Amino acid sequence: MNDRRTISPWRERLASPLTWHIAGFVLLLLLVIGLGIRVGLDWAATNSHSTDALAGKQVQLKALDLETAPLRGLNKRVEESHTRMHAFYDKRIPPNYSSISTRIGELQVASGVRLSRVQYTQGPPGSDLTEISADAGISGDYPQIMRFVNSIERDQTFFIIRAMALTGQQGGLVNLRLRVSTWLRPADAAASGLPTTPPEGATPTPEPSAGKEGE
Repeated sequence: MNDRRTISPWRERLASPLTWHIAGFVLLLLLVIGLGIRVGLDWAATNSHSTDALAGKQVQLKALDLETAPLRGLNKRVEESHTRMHAFYDKRIPPNYSSISTRIGELQVASGVRLSRVQYTQGPPGSDLTEISADAGISGDYPQIMRFVNSIERDQTFFIIRAMALTGQQGGLVNLRLRVSTWLRPADAAASGLPTTPPEGATPTPEPSAGKEGE
């Protein structure tokens, strides 16, 4: 009888709906707490990943910004380069063979040297310019030679000295072989004939009817 009296209240409690309600509430509370912890951990991990991804994108954006910086204003710089190039052509590129030989003759007279065996060679046409080479023998004393060479290098007409070699010296007279290059526009080179070699000591002048070398 005593056992029945002791067990009976427990059975009554287990059979009570309130007990089951309390147990269900506790289980739900534990489940909610567990889900909250899981959601918090996932959110922290997601937030950290998003922050890292955002930082990575910012680094990539900065790298792209640095890579594309030289290209900014490229169109304007190209236009400016074309403008300067055309200004250079107009100022320093001769218009025809006649102007080349005339200018070399003027520098010869000014320096006091004597030119001989002046030969012009036309290079293959380029997209913008065609190279014209002038190979000549020069004789004079050393100061005259140096004056002529310096005047060629500094002249407004664009000349470049390609080769220079001493071919002889007698007393104060120096004989030098000089090869210089200048350029013509392809259309001007095609329309002009190669000038002929002038007599020794004479100012080189072109013959209007002379053809190109090799014709």
